[in-house]
Parts: sequence; structure tokens; C-alpha cells
Amino acid sequence: MLNRQVPDVTFKTRIRDEAIEGPNPFRWQDVTSEDIFKGRRVVVFALPGAFTPTCTTEQCPAFEREYGQIREHGVDDVYCLSVNDAFVMYQWGKMLGIQQVKMLPDGSGHFSRRMGMLIDKDHLGFGQRSWRYAMVVEDGKIVAWFEEPGINDAGTDNDPYEVSRPETVIAWLQAERAQHAAQ
Repeated sequence: MLNRQVPDVTFKTRIRDEAIEGPNPFRWQDVTSEDIFKGRRVVVFALPGAFTPTCTTEQCPAFEREYGQIREHGVDDVYCLSVNDAFVMYQWGKMLGIQQVKMLPDGSGHFSRRMGMLIDKDHLGFGQRSWRYAMVVEDGKIVAWFEEPGINDAGTDNDPYEVSRPETVIAWLQAERAQHAAQ
């Protein structure tokens, strides 16, 4: 995955629009891979699903807690990507109290599929989902990759969460900074 360009896809997102009255002041906005990655340094962590146990109690809150430390290493944004629609991602982020991490809906799984990370969780009634991973992307190119071992969609329910933790990403960012400082 290293040095590979991220896929060129369009994400279907919802953004708040003060011009819209009523209880749902949001409008659709297409956001492209270029909008997110071009000329920027971004951390993306992907997970199987909003409101699922490990994603809700561990992974997404951990990246929110470590957001400041990640940003200290020249990262422009941190995105949480899941194969869920914009409505689900918004409500999940709201329920978790996410203020800094940006929720990125990959509703149809196009980005996950083109990353080679789309798996079938039909055995749990989930349908298509993303395998758990994290990456650092610079100007659209993957420069660091943290994939959980054992990618599968064969009906087993292995769902590891070790390699893609924010602490692993931060350790890589720190090592990279030290390496650049030594040069």
C-alpha cells in the first residue's frame, strides 16, 4: 500500500446549512478524494461500522482523544471512514461527542473496495464493511499503512484492534519527525 495513490472517489456527505430552516438544516455535498487529500497531510482510520462495540467504545473515541497529539506532527485533518451513510455517521459522531475527528461516510463502499479493504460481514447481518486499518496520506499518496492482521470475510468474526490504534500512528509520526531532524 505504501506510496500508492488513494482512490479517486466521490463521498456523499451532509453539511450544515444555516439557510435551511427546520429540524434538519443540512444539505448534500459531494466531497472528492482530491478535496480531502490534495496538498494535505491526513490521517484516516477505517473501521467496520458505526455503533458497533469496538468502534464505539475504543477506536473512534481514542482518535478523538489523541487528535491534538496527531495534529502536532503536521497533520491537517483526521478522518474516521466507515461503510455507513452520512446520516448514520453524523448521528454516531453526535452520540460519541466527536468534535475534532471528521466523520467520512463511504456509504456504498467505493473507497473501501478500491483500497482492497471491503469485506463481507453478511454472517453478522452487516453486509459489506471496511476492514480495520489506519493510514497517513500526503498529497494523495499513502506514506504509512497500519492494517489489522487476518483480513477476512469468510464468516469468521475476528475483529482485531491493535495495529490501527492512534498510538501506533503517533509512534510512526514521531519516528518520522526524528528521522527528518537527524538528516
